Amino acid sequence: KSSAKSLRATIGEAFERLHRLLRERQKAMLEELEADTARTLSDIEHKIQRYSQQLRKVQEGTQILQERLAEADKHVFLAGVASLSERLKGKIHETNLTYEDFPTSKYMGPLQYTIWKSLFQDIHPVPAALTLDPGTAHHRLILSDDCTIVAYGNLHPQPLQDSPRRFDVEVSVLGAEAFGAGVHYWEVVVSEKTQWMIGLAHEAVTRKGSIQIQPSRGFYCIVMHDGNQYSACTEPWTRLNVKGKLEKVGVFLDYDKGLLIFYNADDMSWLYTFRERFPGKLCSYFSPGQSHANGKNVQPLRINTVRI
Repeated sequence: KSSAKSLRATIGEAFERLHRLLRERQKAMLEELEADTARTLSDIEHKIQRYSQQLRKVQEGTQILQERLAEADKHVFLAGVASLSERLKGKIHETNLTYEDFPTSKYMGPLQYTIWKSLFQDIHPVPAALTLDPGTAHHRLILSDDCTIVAYGNLHPQPLQDSPRRFDVEVSVLGAEAFGAGVHYWEVVVSEKTQWMIGLAHEAVTRKGSIQIQPSRGFYCIVMHDGNQYSACTEPWTRLNVKGKLEKVGVFLDYDKGLLIFYNADDMSWLYTFRERFPGKLCSYFSPGQSHANGKNVQPLRINTVRI
């Protein structure tokens, strides 16, 4: 009951923040609409005034012509027309009274998606733009230039300098950022793979030799194995109830509360939770697994960053 009470408060705070953000966005959008409306009406009013001035000049000219028509001398009449034409030259301009420049498109279209995009910058946490640390990567692993993608290389080991920081047996790599406090979230694309392991590792974990990936060794991970099975790397492993095939995994860390939660990032359904007293700073952990000559598991792991 105590946990439920606390969770109700957490849920209430999260929704209240979204409600507040939505109300603020609605207020700002309505104020912007009012400003656009006032600007457009002012522009139309100005055009009407110009049009009225021009219309008066034409009416004055028409009256002059009507008066001249009564004159018997055609030469005098034609001279008057020429004089009037000269007087009005350059003073009559075409005036467009339409309001096609009113920005209706700004307030139409996929309005809910537009609002979501504007909200995104105020939502925390969102998928972080993590990068991989090349200095920790196993020599069989190939990293992209921006260090957001890792794949297993089937050819020859890369000529990388060995160091205590580099994994030499486990085909693994750590993230470049270390977490020692706060709330963090990131996503990893795992589609089309038959083997992988992702999670967190203590920054001081052993990198040499065969390693047991489990909490007592400083690793907090979930794994895909045997092509379509998912487990949490506990002692022993805990089988996860996953419907279908995971395409993208979300990793949520609340360091201060000792929570590490994994999600199916496509629908944010829960996969597994580690509750730990973390011994120090943590780094994100990635293992794409070994790929095979038959073409299985050749796809990389990719850190997913939501761009707006």
